[in-house]
Amino acid sequence: MGLRWTNVQAWTVAGVVAVAGAVGVGALGFVPGQVQAQASTARGLPDFTDLVEQVGPAVVNIRTLEKVSARNMPSGMDEEMLEFFKRFGLPIPNMPRGQRPNPRQQQPDEEQPRGLGSGFILSSDGYVMTNAHVVEGADEVMVTLTDKREFKAKIIGYDKRSDVAVVKIEASGLPAVKIGDVGRVRVGEWVMAIGSPFGLENTVTAGIVSAKQRDTGDYLPFIQTDVAINPGNSGGPLINMRGEVIGINSQIYSRSGGFMGISFSIPIDEAIRVSDQLRATGKVTRGRIGVQIGSVTKDVAESLGMAKPQGALVTGVEAGAPADKAGVEAGDVITRFDGKPVDRISDLPRMVGNTKPGTRSTITVFRRGQTKDLSVTVAEIEPEDGEAAGPGPAEAKPKASPAAQKLGLVVSALSDAQRQKLKVKGGVRVDAATDGAARAGLREGDVILAVANTEVSSLKDFEAAVGQADKSKPINVRYRRGDWEQYALIRPAR
Repeated sequence: MGLRWTNVQAWTVAGVVAVAGAVGVGALGFVPGQVQAQASTARGLPDFTDLVEQVGPAVVNIRTLEKVSARNMPSGMDEEMLEFFKRFGLPIPNMPRGQRPNPRQQQPDEEQPRGLGSGFILSSDGYVMTNAHVVEGADEVMVTLTDKREFKAKIIGYDKRSDVAVVKIEASGLPAVKIGDVGRVRVGEWVMAIGSPFGLENTVTAGIVSAKQRDTGDYLPFIQTDVAINPGNSGGPLINMRGEVIGINSQIYSRSGGFMGISFSIPIDEAIRVSDQLRATGKVTRGRIGVQIGSVTKDVAESLGMAKPQGALVTGVEAGAPADKAGVEAGDVITRFDGKPVDRISDLPRMVGNTKPGTRSTITVFRRGQTKDLSVTVAEIEPEDGEAAGPGPAEAKPKASPAAQKLGLVVSALSDAQRQKLKVKGGVRVDAATDGAARAGLREGDVILAVANTEVSSLKDFEAAVGQADKSKPINVRYRRGDWEQYALIRPAR
């Protein structure tokens, strides 16, 4: 296949040259200078040999081991069957109750290969960077250098959110990589990867940067390339033509399980930020403000009166969280954080996450046609609690009015007890949500606080706001569910 492709290309070029010679280069639109320039470009393809010699010694192979117990084998399982289960990674059956163990199988726990990956040396004293998914769950990590020396590594720490890990080997005078500037990366530039795909150590592959700022995770704007990356490349470096590491090879897009021309690398500046914390404390601390966010689509922008879709739409605000204390509301669009523009939904988690907890920051929001600056004290990220229960049943359940029916809503007034429990001054309770409201995510027990950018204090306010809303467009609704204020767009029935 490869030779055939090469021959076709050569034939095509030769054919063009022959025709040009027969009818004159001018007839084909070529001039001698252009032909010479194209030939020069072809001869100027990148040579990676010097880069491999420069960076290769700092790239390592990583093997992980886990302890496997052989004590609970069924007595009828022979060594060949046991080897079958190990080789193909199948779970080894436990010994049935009451069955006497075979004395030959009373073996001590043994370490079995768990996985293969790659890494690179950050500093000459033995700190090595790799992917978190390479070392997570391993009982032992072995690092092999290009000179065949092998070391047992200590896991300093790993961060699953960014997929970055740091391990340490006891050695000195090691060759370390140079760290590049991600800001200088350009789409279309040549890059190279070194790693151990399928256990084939020191394998070199090359390609170009296909895209930057690819959003496939909350905290990572990935570098996309067409460099061949396969299982075992994980954790290896992505290298520019200056011999600098600009990323960690981490993921591929594949429908077959193998390389399909799309690879993703963690930008090295993000990885270094994580590794510095891992080396200092063994863990990563991130900031949080307590909001749920969504994309600002064209429909959302139009419903809010924004000139163009941009920013992060606040769809929920956690009660008592920093954003709530700062006055952020569901339905706000966060356009800037600490003066930096929030162009896309993925920008905000990275900005907040990279902010040290306790820092006082400024959030700029777009609300009801105006921008507003709010001061927020960033908290430390923590596991989210389970969703709080909604308010209790309402005292009355009237039928849907004609206006509310177009939204698929049946609502009722809140009792004083419910308002006190929810700590709200007004609003109406959702008794039923169907059609457009159900599709937007509303459900029984939610409390609607605003409709079409209009605050709702009572049933009368709700009916007025729905009646005045333009039902040819999606209608925005701000509502309360448990401790969270949320935001939704309802498409009215025609």
